[in-house]
Amino acid sequence: MKKMKIKILFLAVLMTALLLTVPAAAEDSQYFRTFFSSGDIPAIDQAMVTDFVGIQLADELTVGLMRQNEGTGLLEKGMATDYSVSEDGRVFTFTLMENVPWVRYNAETDAVEEVKDCDGNVRYVTAQDFVYGAERTLRPATASSYAYVVYLVEGAEAYNLDEESDFSTVGVKALDDLTVEYTFTEAGIFNMNIISMWMLHAMPSWVIDGDACTEGLAERWTETGSYEGYGPFTLKEWVHDSHLTIIANPFWPGNETVPQAKIAGVNYALIDASAGLAEYEAGNMDESGIPSADYDRILADPSYADQIKTATDAIGTEFLIYNKWLAPTDDYRVRMALSLAIDKEAVVTTLKSGIVAPFYTHQGVDGAPKVEDYPDLGIMYDPEAAKALIDEYCAEKGIEPKDIEISYSFNTSESRKMMAETIQYMWQNTLGITVNLKNSEWAVYKVERSQGLDNVYRSTWVQDYMDANNFTADVFLCNAGYQSVTDWPSVDCTDKTDPSYVEYEDVLKSAGKETDPVARAALYARADEIIIEDEAIINPIYWYSSLLLRKTNIKATESIIGYERWEKWTIE
Repeated sequence: MKKMKIKILFLAVLMTALLLTVPAAAEDSQYFRTFFSSGDIPAIDQAMVTDFVGIQLADELTVGLMRQNEGTGLLEKGMATDYSVSEDGRVFTFTLMENVPWVRYNAETDAVEEVKDCDGNVRYVTAQDFVYGAERTLRPATASSYAYVVYLVEGAEAYNLDEESDFSTVGVKALDDLTVEYTFTEAGIFNMNIISMWMLHAMPSWVIDGDACTEGLAERWTETGSYEGYGPFTLKEWVHDSHLTIIANPFWPGNETVPQAKIAGVNYALIDASAGLAEYEAGNMDESGIPSADYDRILADPSYADQIKTATDAIGTEFLIYNKWLAPTDDYRVRMALSLAIDKEAVVTTLKSGIVAPFYTHQGVDGAPKVEDYPDLGIMYDPEAAKALIDEYCAEKGIEPKDIEISYSFNTSESRKMMAETIQYMWQNTLGITVNLKNSEWAVYKVERSQGLDNVYRSTWVQDYMDANNFTADVFLCNAGYQSVTDWPSVDCTDKTDPSYVEYEDVLKSAGKETDPVARAALYARADEIIIEDEAIINPIYWYSSLLLRKTNIKATESIIGYERWEKWTIE
């Protein structure tokens, strides 16, 4: 009898212990664990974000007026509950969701808390917060790389270039606490997309600039303990060069398109791809890419069969940029020879990733040309033609191919390194030139790329909105995203008279207004022809497509846009 009582007591204690520990374990298991493999995350500040991981996080920590559906790429209501467009297509007026509080994570209480103002009242997201977000992005001192996209808004360019100091001249107005209005210089197919991009999301002025009871933290506002957001998740912890964790925001009210988060959060480890796969195989990661060195092993192992996913992970293009202002790539023949000497099929086969891209603009976006309609568009492998161009160049310069040195710069990652080494071999073997490789972590690399000290730069573009305009005008026109990298048509765009550039700009302006899809595709095809063939300032290598591993208990929505909507995911 005594033994029975002891056994019952032991079982009771054991059950109590289990009851106490299960909730914590369940909480930990509800974090989606993934990794970023190119150094520290450069930024989560909406005004400063320029890369895919920053965009992913900005879209989960805050919500724009409209939001891309991950499965279709089409816009849906985000913070907007209603909107109207003027008859001339220039003025957009949005009504905002009510009672959406700003929040922050409190490490002392281990909880997400609503932010209070100087009078102790909850700070709710208002139209003025969206106006402030636009002003801060356009503020010259911010030096936002994406400010140029907002130039289609009336007065935005003059304010950003410091030609006008009064922000009231810019077409972004708060009509009342829940109504915000945007006025564009002209009607455009892309206006709604631009209004909804991350750099125009609401921002917390009191944290950044300060107010009567809050110290302004300027660029330090996104650090652990300081960050304030209002999306389905908020920042829990960012240990630079180690990890970043976001946690579900219980105060996000949710709506039909952006529901409350079903998972507890997401943890980004900042480790390389091989370490990420090792952690995945050890059960410490929920998702991993498949490095090419492990590709055959993983695909041959039946235990991974139900974990392999086809990643329609991005509507994007991997490409090389040639420096037109640094010898020897200042010569068209050298640039074209480099393009013709790359066997793109072999690159894709080696990397075991991607779809060969003869031209640049991704086929999946509106207005883009299709390979079947333009089979001769772009550049493909032609070693004989490449060798002939190099020989012609060398004969003119009185040198031999071995005297030519090319510097190829890329951001640190195993796949980028493999691509660089593959292309290095092709160039040296086919052309007989010397190719020196240089790599840096992503945040450093982006700065180095803009300095223009190397001949060739690895680059990428993933859609911000599903239209060919985003791959062309938003990237290569003066004051656009890559102008400081390509420096085309001139260094710092000081001279725009180059005939090819003039035509490129005219073609894109026409394409932006063209409503006939066939005519529009023809215009964007011509745009690609100018930069790839006529000028040879870029060479597209592949469109993104790959395989990845994901644990079977992760139930994720399918995404074609390059970004995930984690709030819709579940973990079983």
